[in-house]
Formats: sequence, structure tokens, C-alpha cells
Amino acid sequence: MKTTAGADRLETCNQALTVAATAVASGADVSLWLTGEASWLALPGRAEELALEHAAPLADLLAAVRAGGRVTVCTQCAARRGFGADDVLPGIRIAGAAVFVEEVLAPTAQALVY
Repeated sequence: MKTTAGADRLETCNQALTVAATAVASGADVSLWLTGEASWLALPGRAEELALEHAAPLADLLAAVRAGGRVTVCTQCAARRGFGADDVLPGIRIAGAAVFVEEVLAPTAQALVY
């Protein structure tokens, strides 16, 4: 699963994290990629700053995905925003397109992009 939406499109961002967290709760193997403006969610405190009425808190959804799946930030997206591996929340990695393609092409993968 991949999302490019962050504070710029909060409803879309929340939808992506809701689907990812629900998939984790259902026992699915989940890999969530944060790209573009969604990259900011990988930093401590950023998800807590955002709230969407009638929706689960982004910080809770992200925590659920981190606990039961994988969360990755695009290498170029992180670099453009001036942060690195030492800056992100525990359990979140920074990786590039080759890793994304590897995951998408895995035999059991199902890609969703928001």
C-alpha cells in the first residue's frame, strides 16, 4: 500500500492508514509506503498534529501498522524533506524504488495506492 497524501489531503491520508491498519488487524501482510507529503508522518509527533473529524486518529492508525506490518518512507522523499533514518519513528525504514518493486512483485502482494 502506498500513500502520497499528508496534511495536504488529510481525508485521503486517513483513508489509506485506515485501510492499512484494518488489513493488519485482519492478519494481512501489510507494507505501507509513505511518499510525497505522507513522508512527514514518519517523524515523531507529526501524525499527532493532524486530526480528521469522524475518523480514527492518524497516530493510532500508524502505530497499529508499525506494530503489525512494515512502514517505509521513500528515500528521495525523505531527502527532499531533509530527514534521514535517525529521524524517523522506531520501526520505520527508509528505502528506494527497488525495494518497493520487490515488494509489489512478491507472489502474495496486492498493491493499493492512495
